Amino acid sequence: MTNPSHRFAVFETEAGFCAIGWTEAGIARFQLPDATAAAAERNMLRRFPAARRDTPPPQVAAVIAAAQRYFAGEIVDFSDIALDLDGQDDFFRRVYAALRAVGYGRTTTYGTLAKELGAGPEVARDVGQAMAKNPIPLIIPCHRVLAAGGKVGGFSAPGGADSKVKMLALEGVDLSPPPPAQQSLGF
Repeated sequence: MTNPSHRFAVFETEAGFCAIGWTEAGIARFQLPDATAAAAERNMLRRFPAARRDTPPPQVAAVIAAAQRYFAGEIVDFSDIALDLDGQDDFFRRVYAALRAVGYGRTTTYGTLAKELGAGPEVARDVGQAMAKNPIPLIIPCHRVLAAGGKVGGFSAPGGADSKVKMLALEGVDLSPPPPAQQSLGF
């Protein structure tokens, strides 16, 4: 049975097909690029099962256009988009709010986010759980969260960590290791 207030649409970007889910309160789900429209829809409905396909209202159409610009390589700021985080626990909401402040082309770490929330490094794992369960990736930019030491870490979107690296590359973030130092021959 569908919930009439839960709606979604599938749309194409230069990176593949995305899906977006919304309610009257705001964006509730986002599906990062898949190879086909059918895969994007299937993955959206797996996470937003009560939704029905619909024509996006203007505020959602604006988010779709912004996502298309993002995947075309333009700088896009998603931080002011209204979200519907109904059902998320308070800690996850706090993590998502802190993460939305990490701007385009910047990264942070699980430990740094934990510290910003007033917690110690032992909470970094909980921050990681919030990232893994992020219902609105891209708009809540979990791809900008790295593991300790600047390592990529996990990514639960289609394509896994490779997708994370590609998204960061779109933003100008270079995660390649530095070249080896030149050794002096001592002459």
